[in-house]
Amino acid sequence: MSSILKGIAASSGIAIAKAYRLVEPDLSFEETKVENSGMEVERFQEALSVSRSELEAIRDRAKVDLGEDKAAIFEAHLLVLSDPELTGPIEDKIKLESVNAEAALKETADMFITMFEQMDNEYMKERAADIRDVTKRVLSHLLGVKIINPSMISEEVIIIAEDLTPSDTAQLNRQYVKGFTTNIGGRTSHSAIMARSMEIPAVVGTKEATVEIENGDLVIVDGLNGEVHVNPTEEVIEQYKKEQAGFAEQKAEWAKLVNEETVTSDGQHVELAANIGTPADLEGVRNNGAEGIGLYRTEFLYMGRNELPTEDEQFESYKAVLEGMEGKPVVVRTLDIGGDKELPYLNLPHEMNPFLGFRAIRLCLEETDLFKVQLRALLRASVYGNLKIMFPMISTLTEFRNAKALLLEVKEELVQEGVSVSDDIEIGIMVEIPSTAVMADQFAKEVDFFSIGTNDLIQYTMAADRMNERVSYLYQPYNPAILRLVKMVIDASHKEGKWTGMCGEMAGDEIAIPLLLGLGLDEFSMSATSVLPARSQLAKLSKTEMESLAQEALGLSTNEEVISIVKNAINL
Repeated sequence: MSSILKGIAASSGIAIAKAYRLVEPDLSFEETKVENSGMEVERFQEALSVSRSELEAIRDRAKVDLGEDKAAIFEAHLLVLSDPELTGPIEDKIKLESVNAEAALKETADMFITMFEQMDNEYMKERAADIRDVTKRVLSHLLGVKIINPSMISEEVIIIAEDLTPSDTAQLNRQYVKGFTTNIGGRTSHSAIMARSMEIPAVVGTKEATVEIENGDLVIVDGLNGEVHVNPTEEVIEQYKKEQAGFAEQKAEWAKLVNEETVTSDGQHVELAANIGTPADLEGVRNNGAEGIGLYRTEFLYMGRNELPTEDEQFESYKAVLEGMEGKPVVVRTLDIGGDKELPYLNLPHEMNPFLGFRAIRLCLEETDLFKVQLRALLRASVYGNLKIMFPMISTLTEFRNAKALLLEVKEELVQEGVSVSDDIEIGIMVEIPSTAVMADQFAKEVDFFSIGTNDLIQYTMAADRMNERVSYLYQPYNPAILRLVKMVIDASHKEGKWTGMCGEMAGDEIAIPLLLGLGLDEFSMSATSVLPARSQLAKLSKTEMESLAQEALGLSTNEEVISIVKNAINL
């Protein structure tokens, strides 16, 4: 039976494919006594054998798709599977206590996990994570439950999930994953941002996608209108195929602007840059004609792995991006972990409110060894292109000064070692905390540039979690309170002869673009797929007229009033 789910249009486009549920399996079981322990041992060995074959296939695929370093995780899992120190005690327990294999496996594995987690040695702590993953895999085979593995998808699908973590999305194969839909999230959740960078349609915040959609159901994800059609009729499928073709034609028109400059109708140039997460995103940046990279989210180098990336690994990634951009500006944000982005191997304490907690620059200024490795890698790479460095989550001038001092200290160490470092690196900050926006006049005296992170600035100003669809109505980019903070930052930078960019999703929003142009924003940085539509829109706007529009918007009372005057002004 066909049905329609309503959600939030998170990434433009239309996808039609079968559903693939990315939902954690139920691995619950009861301990039972077995009459034939020999047969139970054989059942356990069969589960080990199937797990081994599965992991070998995953490892081989990972080597091709993700590289040797990611494949090493699965090598470690294979070693655990064949370790008699683990498998021996499990088989002994089955024989001596006549318990089912599931109980023997879990009890023995839990003992090893607890033991390794209590060790001071970081390497041994990581082994606990390996044992946990391997145990889950073997247990799934004992129970006859299919374990999910997005990296092994080999046919065109639409992913159905409660939510997608950044590491989940990093594993998705663009060749086969045509779109996704989730129960929770908003336009600025990381799953939505990743969907835009992968150029696949997405609808988030449907509340019940995992309840209503089964594996194999035919699904249409309408990322233009925020709808998900489940098992649609032939008529609906045909209608969407036509819309798909229409969207492809629109994209072809935008593609003609790929080598054009971004100039308003009255001849004013603004810079259109792209946000990226990995060097693999460079292709999208080039294909969409971005004039620079306004945000390189370096945390993706740290995610989806069992240990910190080395200095050389980071250096190679930064170098690849700087060289790939051929002298165009590349703004790199230093490690921004925390909130909805976790690194399990750092063993950070659980926090009641991680978005307001120990994250980003706060973590880096305390874990200085970790931070200095990143700064060394960045500075070593600086000679290969036009690098600009910005610190995230800055809330006080003291934090900025301390971070900058550490950067200069690392630079001096490298120079002493005879390593070449560029002398032309601009150092800026993300403006995502209201206190920083309010103090922008003071910050502007010391920073080289600002980049406004509206995703967080809006949620902190409105005191509304952007990941919570129940308060999503308070995520109001056009609220005059937000516009006034943006104006405050831009004016402060211009007074000191500095520039302001914006790397939040608001920078690529068709309602926000006229306002931001009028407020004097110098650089708009967005998902690569938004660059050409934004260039097309800006070519039709007069900066002089938008200045008057922005001034009027600043004097209004509500988000809705602002939307209304913008739509009237630009005929949306």
